[in-house]
Amino acid sequence: MNESGEIRAERERLLARAAVEREHVSAQLRAWEAPLALVDRSVAAVRCVRRHPEWLVAAAVVLAILRPRRALAWARNGLLAWRAWRWVTSSRLGRAREALRAAGVTGSRARASG
Repeated sequence: MNESGEIRAERERLLARAAVEREHVSAQLRAWEAPLALVDRSVAAVRCVRRHPEWLVAAAVVLAILRPRRALAWARNGLLAWRAWRWVTSSRLGRAREALRAAGVTGSRARASG
């Protein structure tokens, strides 16, 4: 076999290998399709609520009118969740500030966050 025939054979072998690898990657990505679609819908919902917070207030008012006890329970749970979130984020920020101080970082950004 001459050199151009060897090159053609190698090219065909590589093309077949690439096709198999493309199919393999495609199959792996199909498994992520549903979870990523859920993430996309969730991000869209959060953006919608951020653009229209009045809808959230309207839903809370309707819930309070229709089910006052349930609304109070939701309010209590929401307050607890909010306090927990504030506690976690403030403790994380406190640890980050301590780490910066221990590392000797004294730049304007370190002072601005502290």
